[in-house]
Amino acid sequence: MMSAVSKTRRRSMQMNRFGPGAQALFHIVLGLFSLLCILPFIFVVIISFSSEDSIRAIGYSFHPLSWSLQAYEYTLRLGDQLWRSYFNSFLITLIGTVLSVAICVLYAYPLFRKDYRLRGFFNFLSFFTMIFGGGLVPTYVICKSVLGLSDNYAALIVPMLFSPFNVIVMRTFFQTTVPPDLIEAATIDGSGEYGTLPRIVLPVVTPGIATIALLNALGYWNEWFLSLLYINKNMSIIPLQYLLMRMQRNADFLAKNASMLGADASRAALELPSQTLKMALVVFIVVPIACAYPFFQRYVVAGLTVGSVKG
Repeated sequence: MMSAVSKTRRRSMQMNRFGPGAQALFHIVLGLFSLLCILPFIFVVIISFSSEDSIRAIGYSFHPLSWSLQAYEYTLRLGDQLWRSYFNSFLITLIGTVLSVAICVLYAYPLFRKDYRLRGFFNFLSFFTMIFGGGLVPTYVICKSVLGLSDNYAALIVPMLFSPFNVIVMRTFFQTTVPPDLIEAATIDGSGEYGTLPRIVLPVVTPGIATIALLNALGYWNEWFLSLLYINKNMSIIPLQYLLMRMQRNADFLAKNASMLGADASRAALELPSQTLKMALVVFIVVPIACAYPFFQRYVVAGLTVGSVKG
C-alpha cells in the first residue's frame, strides 16, 4: 500500500516537473527580465560619470565619448551639509519606520480580533480617511499651528506616521496568517492580551511586519515635500532629498537665466554639469535604500505572497 502511494506521488511530481530544455528557457527569460529591471539604473550610473561634452555631442549613451567626475565633484562641494543631510535622512527614516510600524500593528491587531466590539467602527474610520482627505491647507494649519510642527524633526515624521493602506494590509496579513485557535490556546494557558501579541502573534507575522517596514522606510527616505512645507529657518535638519532637490533647482535656474545674471554667471553655467548632475543625484538617493533592500527581501517575498491563498 505504501509503495503504491509513493509511486503515485512520484508520478505526480514528475508530471509537475519541466524538462531541462523548458527549465533552461525559463532561466533565460527570467535572466533577461532581471537584466531589463536593473538596466535603467546601470544606464543612470553611466550617464552620471559621462562628461557634459559627450552628452552635448551624442546624447545619452552606454558608451560616452569621455568620462568625468564633474557631477560628483560639484555635489561634494556641499561639504558638511551633504553628510548632515544624509544623517538626517537616516535618522528620520529609522525613527519614522519604527513608530509607524508600531502604530500600524497596534491598530490592525484589534481589527483582526472578531471579539472586539468596535472593530467595525475603526475599520470604517481608517477606510474613510483613504477616500476623503482633509486637503493640504487644513493639514498644514493643524500641523503647524495646532501641533507646532515647524523647523523640527517631528514635522518630518509625525505627518506620515499613520497609513490606512498599511493598516488594511496588516489586518489582512493577521487574518491569513494567525489562526484564532492560536490565540485561544494562549488565553487558556494564561497569557493576557499584553503577552499574546508580542510573544505569540508577532513572531508569526514577521514577514508582514518586514513588508510594512520596507514600505514605510521607502516613504520616509523619498519624502521631501514635508521639508518644503514645514522647514523654513532650521536648514540643518533638512533630509538629503530636499537638499538635492534644492541643488537641482538652483542649477536649473542658473542654466536658464545665465545670460541675465552677468558674465560670471554665464561662465559658471557653462561649467555646470546640468545633465550629469541629475543622474548623480539619483545615484546618491537610490544607492543607500538599494543596499538595504536585500536584508528585507526574504521577508518581503513571504509577506507579499502569504495572502494570495487563504487556507
